[in-house]
Amino acid sequence: MSLKSTKKIGFWLKSAVLLGLIGYIAYVVRQQRFDWTTVYQQIRSVEQPGRWAAALVLLTPVNWGFEALKWQILLQRVERTTFWDAYRGVLAGLSLGFALPAQLGDTAGRVLSLRTSARSEAIGASLVSGGMQFYVALVFGAVAWAHHLRVAPDRNTPTSQWLLALLATLSVLGIGFGLVRRRLIGWLSTRPRLIRFARYWEVGGLYDDREIGLALLVAACRYLVFSLQFYMAMRLVGVGLSMDIAASGIGVVFLVKTITPAFNLLSDLGVREAAALWVFAPFGQTNGTAPASVLITVTLTLWIVNILIPVLTGLIWVWRLKWSVR
Repeated sequence: MSLKSTKKIGFWLKSAVLLGLIGYIAYVVRQQRFDWTTVYQQIRSVEQPGRWAAALVLLTPVNWGFEALKWQILLQRVERTTFWDAYRGVLAGLSLGFALPAQLGDTAGRVLSLRTSARSEAIGASLVSGGMQFYVALVFGAVAWAHHLRVAPDRNTPTSQWLLALLATLSVLGIGFGLVRRRLIGWLSTRPRLIRFARYWEVGGLYDDREIGLALLVAACRYLVFSLQFYMAMRLVGVGLSMDIAASGIGVVFLVKTITPAFNLLSDLGVREAAALWVFAPFGQTNGTAPASVLITVTLTLWIVNILIPVLTGLIWVWRLKWSVR
C-alpha cells in the first residue's frame, strides 16, 4: 500500500470518528426527555451547588490520571513511556471507543499511540489493564450488592443470594487466577490451535507480584474516584441519601455497567440510567423526593463530565495517530 493511500485511509478513518461522535451527541440529546422544571427546582434547593459541580469536574483528570498511571505501569514490560504519553494514549483510546465496538476502540487508541513496533504485546497489556479494572468493579460490586440486599430487604430473595454467591465465587477465582497465571499462560502457549495468539497474552506472565499489586491498587483508586464523582453528581441535583446507601447503590450501578457488554454506542449511557433507576427505587428516588428525570440528570451529568469532555479532548490525539500497523 502506497504512503498516499495510507494517508487517505487515515484521513477518512479520523473523519468517520469525528462524524460518528457528532451524530452520537445529537442522537442522545434528541432521545432523552426530561422534566426540566423539576430538575431546576431540585438544583435550586441544593445549598452551594457550585462546590459540588467544581469538585466533580476537578476529579475528572484525576480519574483518567489513575487510568493512565495503571497503563504506564503495565506498559513498562513492552515500552518505557512517560505518564503524559500514557495519558494521551488513554484519551485517544477513549475517543476511538465511540467509533469502534466493545473494547476494540480503547485498545486501538492506546496501541496506535505507541512508538514501539511490539504492538502485539501492547495489545496484551491493554487487555490486562481492562481485566484488572473489571475485576476491581466485580469485587467492589459484590460488596455493594451484599449491602444493598441488607438495606433493601424486599430484594433479598433466593435469586439475589445466588447472585451474591456467584459474585463472591468469581472474586475468589480472580485471586486464584492471579496465583497460577504464569503456569496457565505457559500451558496455553503450547496448544497448537492457540499458539498463534500467544504473543497477545504472554506479556501477562511477565509481570511480577509487585507490578500486579501496584496496578490493582491504582485500579481500586480509580474506582473510588469515579464512585465519588457519582456521589457528587447526586448531591449536585439534590439527591440526598446516606453515604452507605449511596455507596452501595453506586457500586451496584457500576457492576451492572461493567458486566453488560457494549453492543452499541448508546449501551453504556442507557445501562447506567436504567440501573440507577432500578437500584435507587426502594429509597423513594424515582418518585416524590427525586423523580426519574433527576436520576437521569445525574447519570447524564456524570457522562458529560467524565466521558464526553475527555473524549473531545482525546480527539486531538486521535487526529495525530499513525494508522499504519507496521
